Amino acid sequence: MTFRKYLVLLGVMLFASLGDMFLSRGMKQVGEVSISDLPRLIHALGNPWVAAGIVLLIAFFISYLSALSWADLTYVLPATAIGYVVLALGARFWLGESIPVTRWIGILMIVAGVGFVAGGPEVTKRSEKSAVCEAEEVRS
Repeated sequence: MTFRKYLVLLGVMLFASLGDMFLSRGMKQVGEVSISDLPRLIHALGNPWVAAGIVLLIAFFISYLSALSWADLTYVLPATAIGYVVLALGARFWLGESIPVTRWIGILMIVAGVGFVAGGPEVTKRSEKSAVCEAEEVRS
């Protein structure tokens, strides 16, 4: 895998985690909103933390699409799971949230699962026959 591909996966992980943290911080400032209270919901979009979170999540989506263009979903999605650690650390130390031990154990189990996926290929090798069959299905 190239350095550029590693950067894309890093972007997917960081943009998602940071975007979620920014949204959380902004929404704690805004307070509770409901889809039935549209003016308050629109007002929440004006919060700088919420706006920055939305921009970061858009960057995540662009990076995610890029990663899916060259790798299988079963590779990309688990490879981004390290973002759970970044998110938990940010929630604990930046947002001041309390994280129980059971949640830390769950996060570590997810990250351990990433180790199994990381050893595999980024793109599933298909036989020439299955590629021909897929091409014929697309044409019909």
